[in-house]
Amino acid sequence: MDKKTIIWKVVCSLLIIAAAVLLLSGVLNGNTMYHLGNRSELGPLTRSDIQYLTVEAPAASSKDGTVNAADWESVFPYIAKSMKANAENDKVVDYLTQDPYLVNLYEGYGFARDYGSARGHEFCLTDVGKTERPHPMANCLTCKTPNFAKLVNDDGVQAYKYTFDEAMERMEESVSCYTCHGNDAGNKGQITITHSYVNKALGANAESISPSTLSCGQCHIEYYFTVADAETMMPYDSMEAMTPEAILAYYDSIQNKDGELGFYDWIQPSTGAHMLKAQHPEMETYLSGKHAAMGMSCADCHMPIVQEEDGTVYHSHFIDSPLKDDTLLSTCVQCHGDTDMVEMVHKLQDRITARETEIGNKLSAFKDGLADAVKAAEEGAPGAKTEDELNAIRKLYREAQWFFDFDYVENAEGAHNSELATRCLDTAERKIADGMALLGIEN
Repeated sequence: MDKKTIIWKVVCSLLIIAAAVLLLSGVLNGNTMYHLGNRSELGPLTRSDIQYLTVEAPAASSKDGTVNAADWESVFPYIAKSMKANAENDKVVDYLTQDPYLVNLYEGYGFARDYGSARGHEFCLTDVGKTERPHPMANCLTCKTPNFAKLVNDDGVQAYKYTFDEAMERMEESVSCYTCHGNDAGNKGQITITHSYVNKALGANAESISPSTLSCGQCHIEYYFTVADAETMMPYDSMEAMTPEAILAYYDSIQNKDGELGFYDWIQPSTGAHMLKAQHPEMETYLSGKHAAMGMSCADCHMPIVQEEDGTVYHSHFIDSPLKDDTLLSTCVQCHGDTDMVEMVHKLQDRITARETEIGNKLSAFKDGLADAVKAAEEGAPGAKTEDELNAIRKLYREAQWFFDFDYVENAEGAHNSELATRCLDTAERKIADGMALLGIEN
């Protein structure tokens, strides 16, 4: 081997060693090279542009061993910064003022006292602490803080035995890194489903749902608290059982707190109906829609892939409507062409919202008619309905409320799945008409 060849090999070796040292130095010292991209062409960024690297998890500073956002900030500064931006989502719409009929529909339940739109993830723990809805048990904290998920993972269902105030004293931060990544916080892009009830309910069927959707679906779902343990639980075991019809059948088939079939969230004072309160079934609604069928996940529309000036490519953790983000809107052209997506979606949402108002007012009138019939029966008025007749009407009212609520509380106003939103409202309207006919009231 000649002298020039030897020198060249030595130089190349030194360059490789230097590059490795720089890379390791960046990883170990929190440099922003953790998701360094390798782009050579223009066009929308994709997941293939992200190089997920492995870093050592920092020591947990929390009391319960949860590695929180502050711990990870020096390692993943861009992601931490984008997470903090969720504090910008601080506007609250008072639904009870916007849609006054809700006060009547939720009579006897906490949502008739306080019901506003959710703020950003930064506020989850703060807002649950100050809500005017009563929350005697710890299960109200299920999706508001990673510390409660960790408590359940450590203590099992015993964690649900705490009172709200007892558990609240142990909570340290709002929705954070642990919620979707566990203590590994996304090394190699790993997503961890930390809420135990998800795996308990779905079992092996969890593998049929994209982790990028299921991690959001840990909280953005319909759920209930079991009678036996007050445990947070999902009312299905597969994607096929996530329809509003199947969930209603599930609730009808399980025992309530009285030991009878027919789970209920509350008994409405004026009607005597055993009512269900839908939560916020975003995942169930989305998974039966067109975008999910195409293989898209929640992250595709709510977590844009961005690139910093130093070349770092990463998923932004600022969660907002894709209609407000030019990066996300630019990906829509692949299927929608030059359609004005903002205008199209807003028109769709306006149509669904108008229909909600129409059906909500009809449902409120149905509720009033049923309440009057119950009062007449209690007073022994001539021609009053029998208890069996009232129960048949109560059943229709429970079902109409369920389908209306399933649509109303889903936060996309039809954008996730307009067909399902329309079906729910149409079903509610039919049941209202059937109930009003039994009451002898013209609808």
